[in-house]
Amino acid sequence: MKLIIQIPCLNEEKMVGETIRSTPRHFDGVDEVEILVIDDGSTDRTVEVAREAGADHILSFTKNKGLSAAFAAGLDQAVKLGADVIVHMDADGQHRPESIPDLIKPILAHRADMVVGVRDIEAIEDDSWIKKKLERLGSWVARRVSSTDISDTVCGFRAYSREAAMRLHVFTGYTYTLETIIQAGRSNMAIREVPVKVNPRSRESRVVGSILRYIWKQMQTMFRIYVVYRPLRFFATVGAVFFGAGVLLGLRYLYLYFVAHSVGHIQSLLLAAVLMLIGFQVFIAGVQADLIAANRRLQEDNQYKIRVIENMIMRLGEDTNEIGTQRLIKHLLERTRGA
Repeated sequence: MKLIIQIPCLNEEKMVGETIRSTPRHFDGVDEVEILVIDDGSTDRTVEVAREAGADHILSFTKNKGLSAAFAAGLDQAVKLGADVIVHMDADGQHRPESIPDLIKPILAHRADMVVGVRDIEAIEDDSWIKKKLERLGSWVARRVSSTDISDTVCGFRAYSREAAMRLHVFTGYTYTLETIIQAGRSNMAIREVPVKVNPRSRESRVVGSILRYIWKQMQTMFRIYVVYRPLRFFATVGAVFFGAGVLLGLRYLYLYFVAHSVGHIQSLLLAAVLMLIGFQVFIAGVQADLIAANRRLQEDNQYKIRVIENMIMRLGEDTNEIGTQRLIKHLLERTRGA
């Protein structure tokens, strides 16, 4: 059983060394523990410090691509390195390594595909009142869309099984936290949560930045979540508002014409027709978006099969025994057909 702890870094030369050194290398039920550092285009000595501190693997970007890209690249690289379990944690020392055993325990026991660390949000002194409320709102939206009961969906301290890592796909460029939970929930993965403790921040969050930017980004993320993962419901709701307003105006016109015997009001009739037409067109757009979403799910399945094939080919290349090679090919065909 191999555990890889992935740590994304961007100019973390002051903290990444201590984070790596403080991370245990022995856990019950795990044979190998390795640390993978994803350098997101750092311009300081992050890579050198990480290597000196004992990082086993370093994946470097030539330019900054963002936390979501670093997260996705880390999962992909960890799978290629043979990880059975993957833990994602921050480089700034906020996540406490002593919580890792609690995160991986449900996966090792085959009771979960994904485990999310849950913080005591109200006890975090570094966060403002409005940020805490927005995090809870984001968690509520994610629970509604994903049909899960995870109480802290924005915490990045998590563990993934190998199978879950190969099935996850990150589309949102701003944050992976909400989206991966939604994907896991909609893919019927077993998701659990465990309480974790966090340290005070050693610096200001690069993801949050100013509170106004955080609000704007969170609203964008929640809007996109609904559009991408609940397109028919979203567009049908918007279309119903326009169509309903048009119907009400049309009924008003009929009342004035037939009951009140009031002539004119042709503007109301025209506006009613326009609103009803807009509502119908928005609903049609929802149907089209729903078909696109179905196609995206097929693409996700195909990408999962490709990842399975890639990993099996890597194992095939390492196996020089002819009988073992035949066995791997047979297993490869069975996996791709049944995926």
